[in-house]
Amino acid sequence: MDLRQKLLKLFGAKDYVPMRRMEIISTLKLDQDDTKQAHALLDQMLERGEIARLKKDRLCIPEDADLVSGRIIFRQSGSAILIPDANPAGDGYPIQAEDTAVAMHGDTVLARKIEQPRRAYRGKGRQQRPAYDPDEKPNVRVIRILKRARTTIPGTLEQGRHATYVIPDDPRIIQDILVPDPRNSGLRPIPKKGDKVVVKLLEWKQRHLNPEGEIIEVLGRTHEPDAEFKAILYKYDLNPKFPAAVEKQTESIPDTVRPEAIGKRLDCRDIFTFTIDPDDAKDFDDALSLELLEDGQLRVGVHIADVSAYVKPNSPLDREAQERGNSTYLVGTVIPMLPHALSNGLCSLVEAEDRLTKTCFITFNDRADILHVEFANTVICSNKRLTYKQAYAFMMLDDFDAIRKTPLPPKHQTGSTGRSLDEVSEDEMQTLKKHIDQLWQIAAQLRGRRFRKGSLDLDMTSVKIYVDEEGYADRIEKEHNDESHQLIEEFMLAANEQVARVMKKENFPCIYRVHDEPEEEKLKELRETMLTFGVQCGNLSKPREMSAMLKKLKEHPQGYTLKVNVLRSLKQAQYRASSDGHYGLAKPDYTHFTSPIRRYSDLIVHRVLDSYLHKIGADSALDEPDIRYTQGKLESLGDHISVTERNSVDAERESVKTKLLEFYDRELKKETKQHFKAIITDVKNHGLFVELTDTLAFGMVHISTLDDDFYHPNHEGTALVGRRKQRTYALGQYIMVQVERVDRFKRQIDFRVVLADEREAGKKAGKPFKNRRKKTQIAARTNSGEHPRNTTGDRVLTKRPKKKARPSPQGNPTKKASDKVLTQRPQKQRRRRKPKND
Repeated sequence: MDLRQKLLKLFGAKDYVPMRRMEIISTLKLDQDDTKQAHALLDQMLERGEIARLKKDRLCIPEDADLVSGRIIFRQSGSAILIPDANPAGDGYPIQAEDTAVAMHGDTVLARKIEQPRRAYRGKGRQQRPAYDPDEKPNVRVIRILKRARTTIPGTLEQGRHATYVIPDDPRIIQDILVPDPRNSGLRPIPKKGDKVVVKLLEWKQRHLNPEGEIIEVLGRTHEPDAEFKAILYKYDLNPKFPAAVEKQTESIPDTVRPEAIGKRLDCRDIFTFTIDPDDAKDFDDALSLELLEDGQLRVGVHIADVSAYVKPNSPLDREAQERGNSTYLVGTVIPMLPHALSNGLCSLVEAEDRLTKTCFITFNDRADILHVEFANTVICSNKRLTYKQAYAFMMLDDFDAIRKTPLPPKHQTGSTGRSLDEVSEDEMQTLKKHIDQLWQIAAQLRGRRFRKGSLDLDMTSVKIYVDEEGYADRIEKEHNDESHQLIEEFMLAANEQVARVMKKENFPCIYRVHDEPEEEKLKELRETMLTFGVQCGNLSKPREMSAMLKKLKEHPQGYTLKVNVLRSLKQAQYRASSDGHYGLAKPDYTHFTSPIRRYSDLIVHRVLDSYLHKIGADSALDEPDIRYTQGKLESLGDHISVTERNSVDAERESVKTKLLEFYDRELKKETKQHFKAIITDVKNHGLFVELTDTLAFGMVHISTLDDDFYHPNHEGTALVGRRKQRTYALGQYIMVQVERVDRFKRQIDFRVVLADEREAGKKAGKPFKNRRKKTQIAARTNSGEHPRNTTGDRVLTKRPKKKARPSPQGNPTKKASDKVLTQRPQKQRRRRKPKND
């Protein structure tokens, strides 16, 4: 039994009483070397929240003292949720704003369970208290910060009357950070108001005082593209630069594939091969080929860039790639896992260049049944780089002239544009057309079969934000998962599954992509949510029922929002050293093999595949595999790359949100406002929540901007109804809106409704209820032939005219100026008591 297990056994004993460190060491009878190790272990366990420190430095397991450790997630209101370390996928513990102590968003904290707070009951009459729910999580109060999520925070420098402070970029960090006078910061140029800066946090001890820090770097002017980009890099610890050792190793790598590097590889350069990628793709790591065999069989080659040929285990390149875990795709740029010389150069399957690849050859019959699978180290030369739009044109059109009109992407948006279709010969066009059509016939059958087996159609409609050459958000396009995307998706899924099957069958230690089944409680909550929105569903624990529900959501007006709820009810996919199946894809064995340029997991799988090829004695195998992974090493790597993947996803979402706000902020400054189609996703007393159908941006239409009437909610709370005109804004209704306000600090967008007559007249919307009487008077004068302004240019009197005095009952038409008008209720005269006779 190792020392860690001894400590855990002691803490978990029924008769254990919290002890100090030296008492624990004495109880376990540890020698000098074990004592040092025990101190280090206890520090580590305290930091992770596995044990807690009580008064007088006594230690115990948190649950034994009604304590819980975990990660605190704040809301903008100041309240928070504690995600426990013991069950990260479960429900969190609620925390009131006043119980968060000096915690900040993302910190690892220790909290104490407290009694459920009494809820305030307002209104007339007696109200029944809600029934006690034993499964409801108790509130907790933060008592200690175990680990800060970050020590540096990007934000905007502001100057108050008495202090200088920084507003954090993350709206969930609700406290402003006080900083010393920027003139004394030692930075040049001196930071000034409105700059995007990075603050290093100092120790924060008292909640009623603002945290303090010091400015360590100026990133630029707030809301400028470069400054916002650098702020995201700081927040998520992303670095576009590589260490000197990596750069030095990269310099020794040639620009082109040399003949000696090809070696025993299978030469596939004579096979017609092409890539299909997005317009703004920076690297190209997969290509397809198609060969017609005897008996009508088709052999599809899924060619993947062989990064393992250049990134050797334990080299500076490998250590840096492992640390990064994956590439991060921010709007308009990428933070690559590998240096550009590899990711956009020698490893990228660009057009008309020899490239080393690993290939999965899959032979199909005409019913898309898999007859044979083979793996090989290969060399290819891509004949054409296609965009998804160009591939879609080949699938939908027969006229080559019409297909050739599909434009190339701008050079500044992509790693390689490839040749224009105008430069492609007629024979090549015919080959592309034929191969794409035949590949789609196979892919369509694979897709249909996959969904019949219970695979979930979780493809979310997404938007692509394109930037101009200065980095500003230029346009937004909705991305549809059309047939061109589905074609590539099915063959990548097939290759990933075949690699996973072989590795599992041959008992090779490998990294797998795992998606566990959802929890019953989460599915129950999801079913209740769906019923609320009128979506009937059965037992969602069965994949077929889940698939049937997702099919209904495609036609539902709030399908996107409800799909987000579905995703939240499912567990997150992760990397694991055991093949535990993929729930979402309904596959018992699955891994990631097809993107080694941007995912370290795929690079690991390529190295494992080399070991397999060497074992079976394949002609293209290496003389000796570069590395043989142990199960323990793969488990550690799986945990690490799951964390880096989550970090990249969060950074990418923040980048999209920042650019959306930038786009609508610039839209707000235009003289002619653009109108957007939106759907009402929620109705509240204070307004409507809407989602734009084209860009999927969320925002609010505040009730104060509905200035054509007085609106109030209906009895069901599903609509706002006008009092006079009875105009209705209901849940699921489509409306036209324009941008009203953008708050880039709170990350919020407000819209206002544009009525049909306003759209036709091109009238600009004004402020609610402002100058309504003035407009009415001007309209009346215009109708009577008078001009709004007199000949001398003086403005028309727009003050409210005095009301005419009502005639008195006695016939006096007006009151005299001397008459008093009562403005207060007259006081009652008290009766004087008669003095008693003595």
